Amino acid sequence: MQHIIDRFISYVTVDTESDPNSDTTPSTAKQWDLANKLVDELKAIGLDDVTIDENAYIMATLPSNVAHDVPVIGFVSHFDTTPDFTGANIKPQIIENYDGGDIILNADQNIVLSPGYFKDLLQYKGQTLITTDGTTLLGADDKAGITEIVTAMEYLIKHPEIKHGKIRIGFTPDEEIGRGAHKFDVAKFGADWAYTMDGSQIGELEYENFNAAGAKITIKGKSVHPGYAKGKMINSMLIANKFISSLPKEEVPEHTSGYEGFFHVTGITGSIEESVVQLIIRDHDSKKFAKRKKLIKKITDKLNRKFEKQFGGDIITAEVKDQYYNMKEKVEPVFHIIDIAEQAMKDLDIKPLIKPIRGGTDGCQLSYMGLPCPNIFAGGHNFHGKYEYVPVESMKKATDVIVRIAELTALPK
Repeated sequence: MQHIIDRFISYVTVDTESDPNSDTTPSTAKQWDLANKLVDELKAIGLDDVTIDENAYIMATLPSNVAHDVPVIGFVSHFDTTPDFTGANIKPQIIENYDGGDIILNADQNIVLSPGYFKDLLQYKGQTLITTDGTTLLGADDKAGITEIVTAMEYLIKHPEIKHGKIRIGFTPDEEIGRGAHKFDVAKFGADWAYTMDGSQIGELEYENFNAAGAKITIKGKSVHPGYAKGKMINSMLIANKFISSLPKEEVPEHTSGYEGFFHVTGITGSIEESVVQLIIRDHDSKKFAKRKKLIKKITDKLNRKFEKQFGGDIITAEVKDQYYNMKEKVEPVFHIIDIAEQAMKDLDIKPLIKPIRGGTDGCQLSYMGLPCPNIFAGGHNFHGKYEYVPVESMKKATDVIVRIAELTALPK
């Protein structure tokens, strides 16, 4: 397992934070640092057709070693990390034979990773964990996935007795800002189906995700000297508050789970003259998703009617843009790709945890681009923050799942 540890650490110590405010691809120049390193490594382990395009999308091939026809399968991960928390100067800590107690991430700042709060830790007692030092995220999302794919390909190259068909791998930038699949060339990739290695705890297998939209609510106001404002001033910040208060109070991320959708206010800026509310809309059910978007319009129309005379027109504009859709619709017609992944886990004594993703992955967008692409665990926990960690044994198991999927796919019909 030391090989996996060394490879993973070599990836996470390269800062690849993406930037939603950039209009380039990749969104940050530093993503090229790891992208170019990966290209060199893929060539070094012996993969064919290693390419990187002008947008840092990486593809490579492991040729088939069987004579009969086998579907071409793919494995995909992303190399950027979220802008939600810093990914600069990551200093991973290795906890061997975890004893089930508190892990001191940073003594100076009293930052503790505790099973009292993060109960999932207890299922990894006795294993080797890689954590942060409490000042950065770790980057297991999704450098654990990259580690597993590269390691699996290297293993298959070194073990030609394991039979497999043609395998394509792809690494993308900017997944964390929703653009990972935007410039992915599905035709060039040329796979019948693929799997993203981008899930969390061991056993996860996901083919359902949220339908997603983003909304920008712009509220106008009128600024008047407060001493003479009666009947004249319109404070846009107070109307923004009315808008937010009109959303269902319990349908927020902190009160929902499973298949429950939500509205999530992600940002607000304001002055008397203008306020802007940013929010995201999520639901697995397409009808409920449409209903949520209609509610935004209903609230907007209601407040516009209320202030129409005083303001002299519409006081609120709502821009709602769909972001991605539930991949279930595209995966169910080819459900054997789920059966194969589930069987691979069972063959390795891993209990499959089939559940909906409360988010999205490159796979959901790729599925709508013609590449059915469910999601498999990469092993990490507590993504996007200082409490992120990954059990090394989970990365090893994910690597084994990739190898087993390749074997199962190559079995003669």
